[in-house]
Formats: sequence, structure tokens, C-alpha cells
Amino acid sequence: MTLFRDDGIVLRTQKLGEADRIITLLTRGHGRVRAVARGVRRTKSKFGARLEPFSHVDVQFFAKGSELVGRGLPLCTQSETITPYGGAIVTDYARYTAGTAMLETAERFTDHEGEPAVQQYLLLVGALRTLARGEHAPHLVLDAFLLRSLAVNGYAPSFSDCARCGMPGPNRFFSVASGGTVCADCRVPGSVVPSPQTLELLGALLAGDWETADACEARYVREGSGLVSAYLHWHLERGLRSLRYVEK
Repeated sequence: MTLFRDDGIVLRTQKLGEADRIITLLTRGHGRVRAVARGVRRTKSKFGARLEPFSHVDVQFFAKGSELVGRGLPLCTQSETITPYGGAIVTDYARYTAGTAMLETAERFTDHEGEPAVQQYLLLVGALRTLARGEHAPHLVLDAFLLRSLAVNGYAPSFSDCARCGMPGPNRFFSVASGGTVCADCRVPGSVVPSPQTLELLGALLAGDWETADACEARYVREGSGLVSAYLHWHLERGLRSLRYVEK
């Protein structure tokens, strides 16, 4: 048995037997990890309360062999809370649904267990921190997280220059399949013509310009969320189940 220690965000939990759980975490050093936490469903277990979704924890694992992710699931033997983001998230419906979509997105973008995904991990920690503090509208925080997750995984959309020929923007048309805004010459069937304010909002969310994003009108926010959802769906090849519950 080999001892491993890492910090991570709890993405989800699954029941196992009468008192155990399988915990899925996105960790800083080992990417997505699934581990068995024994006895955490017992009512007197303080250990289990630290391993709930949205929790940022310092975790100790025991695994067979020299690798954390191998033929069997490692054991999660100890955890210490770094930041309990769930306390401020689960009591508010808008924050909870947005946060749930973030956790699902982070899991979907980390397909291979045991492979480090530091940028995705840092994005998730930052997004949950912002969501828990209530600094911005939950749906804006979610859309910013989705756009940046796409970017760090190699799918950054363009909201100004043409995604196909590079013609300087602003350009009128938006094509999910082409990678964002396109010029009139590169326009393809299925392209849409969003409002210029919507494209400005999405560019601000991707760049972290919260002053512009917070001042945007609701109609442009709704249109932008639709484009983000369609773009994410295209690259993940199927939509997020949790997005349908997010308040707009």
C-alpha cells in the first residue's frame, strides 16, 4: 500500500454497501480520482460531512501499488476541510444549480482518471469561491466558467475576429461548428446573428471583465447563455443534464 496526499474538490458521491461511499474528486496533482470512503454514511461520522459535493478538502489516500489510480479504487482514509463552499451554495437555488453544472462540467472535461488537470482544477476552485461569495449573478459565473473551461481544453471560441479566416472583428455571424464568430464570406449554414451586446458580454466573461458583464441587460444575458450552452454541447457531444435546472 502507498500513501498519497492531495487537495481537491468533491464532484459527487455514490452509495456503496450499507455505510460506504465512492467519492469522485478533482484533485490538484492527480486530476479526477474516485476513491472509497468507508463508514461515512453512518450518522456519527464526522469524516463523511467533509466529503460532500462542493467541499474543498485536503485528502489522504491509500492505494495498491505505486500509482494512485490503478486496477482498484484507492481508499480515502482522512480528509481535512480547506473551504466548505457548499454551506453558502446549497442554501440558494440559483447558486446550487449553477454550482452543480460546474461540477458536472469539470468531471466531463477530465475524462481520464489520474491525469493532472491543474488549469481545470484552479478554474473550478475560483468559480466556486466566487459563487459562494455572491460577488456576481450565479448564471454569469457559470457562463464564465464554461467558457474558460472550453478555452483551457483547447476549444476557445472567438467573439470578434473570424474564427475561420481571422478577419478582424467585429463580425456579425456566429457558428458553433466553426468556433465562434465568422465573417460574411466564411458564413456557413446554421449560423446565427446574435446581438453585438451579446457577443461583447461573452467576450467579457471569457476575459474576466466583470464590470462589463455585470452591467449587461437580461435579454443579452439570456441570449449569451443559449450560445454558451450550444457551444458546450457541440464540443462535449452531449449536453449537461444539470443545465436544464439553471435559472436564467
